Amino acid sequence: MSANAPNIDALLRQATGRLAPALPLLTELGSAFTDAGHEVALVGGPVRDAFLGRDSIDLDLTTSARPDDTERILAAWGEATWDMGRDFGTIGARRGATIVEVTTYRADAYDGQTRKPVVAFGDSLEEDLIRRDFTVNAMALRLPDLGFVDPHGGLEDLAARRLRTPSPAEVSFGDDPLRMMRAARFAAQLGFVPTYEVRAAMAEMHATLEIVSAERIRDEFSKLMLAPDPVGGIRLLVDTGLADVMLPELTLMRTTVDEHRRHKDVYEHSLTVLRQAIALEGAPGSPAQDVPGPDLVLRLAALMHDVGKPATRRFEPGGGVTFHHHEVVGAKLTNKRLRALRYDKETVKAVSRLVELHLRFHGYGGGEWTDSAVRRYVTDAGELLPRLHRLTRADCTTRNQRKAERLARTYDSLQRRIESLMAAEELKKVRPELDGNEIGEILGISPGPVLGRAYKHLLAIRLDRGPIGKDAAREELVTWWAQQPEAHDG
Repeated sequence: MSANAPNIDALLRQATGRLAPALPLLTELGSAFTDAGHEVALVGGPVRDAFLGRDSIDLDLTTSARPDDTERILAAWGEATWDMGRDFGTIGARRGATIVEVTTYRADAYDGQTRKPVVAFGDSLEEDLIRRDFTVNAMALRLPDLGFVDPHGGLEDLAARRLRTPSPAEVSFGDDPLRMMRAARFAAQLGFVPTYEVRAAMAEMHATLEIVSAERIRDEFSKLMLAPDPVGGIRLLVDTGLADVMLPELTLMRTTVDEHRRHKDVYEHSLTVLRQAIALEGAPGSPAQDVPGPDLVLRLAALMHDVGKPATRRFEPGGGVTFHHHEVVGAKLTNKRLRALRYDKETVKAVSRLVELHLRFHGYGGGEWTDSAVRRYVTDAGELLPRLHRLTRADCTTRNQRKAERLARTYDSLQRRIESLMAAEELKKVRPELDGNEIGEILGISPGPVLGRAYKHLLAIRLDRGPIGKDAAREELVTWWAQQPEAHDG
């Protein structure tokens, strides 16, 4: 223990105090294992979070008992048990509101080609702990006596916000490359700083991330993005080359300077926009129109909003730089990347749409939009409008205070017009005055592509002119129909 080491006794009292609500059940469970001749300990995230003063949802335990013995003990202790992966040694149990996962000591080996370990059960807690990802997760509390076990100096690392591996970093990441993504996630979630050895191993071994499934990478990246400040984790992904494997568009943005040539590069700009978007999120649990945080869709859109700039950069005579239609290209790139990361369809659609719409406001100029243009802005955004408001505001990173204030006032004006029109016309519910059944009856046609075109024509009129009433809509429909080739067939 170094001279600067934390006071273990004081921290242990703090940690056990944090665990107090679960301690009676954990102590009872620990006695059940020891009475049966086995060791058991609380380990990993719950121990780390207790020392950090954070609540932990999961209660992970490790034991010398083999899975069949674990299941028998848990069945007698709990109200329900389930097999979470017997071959990997994990059995789950619930008692009241408390859920535990108990895993047999592990001494796995990996083949370096996949993330699937050759499962081998270990015989000691110390052997199990050295196989864990980081020292801060390699601390344990033996049950039932709460003996603290920290063979790799995890508590000192925790106090120093230092991220280090119990075994050599290249060995740890060679065992499981996903641990490199976890390093970035912990940098974002907890503000931990990887040691030089950890960063060097990540940079050297970043390509091995390719053997990890897209779903696993997505889950770690989402946790990173939902952290209070994801920027530290994103920087680590880019600086070590991990982003080259799972999100190469970020690296490309770092090499693309914006059109003013005196501002941050596109990458730095995007990180600033991300932080500003997070600052505009509503409080957790607030109404949907406030975009309660943390909001994954808004954050992904903020990070990706300029992803189309590298592909659209053009150097103009006189030294200017343009990125024409980068929002359209960016939406397509975003869609492709998020699908490759196996995000669900709704998330992919929402983030891509926000990227596509993020420049629309800049056509507003000094407020010259017609009511029709404002209606289209609202209709095109749909349910994403509250997020679009925040993304658009966050996208202002100019150092010119007067320009920033002018943009804010202009957007304030647009929002007031939107609110006024919405109050008058219920824009969220904009539909043509005639529904599909009425259109079909008037034109004598069945549902299909032609009816769909007729519906879109009436919707465009509704957006351009506002409410016109059923009679006028019928006249517009009949006039339109007379110009269609289908009206004269036969």
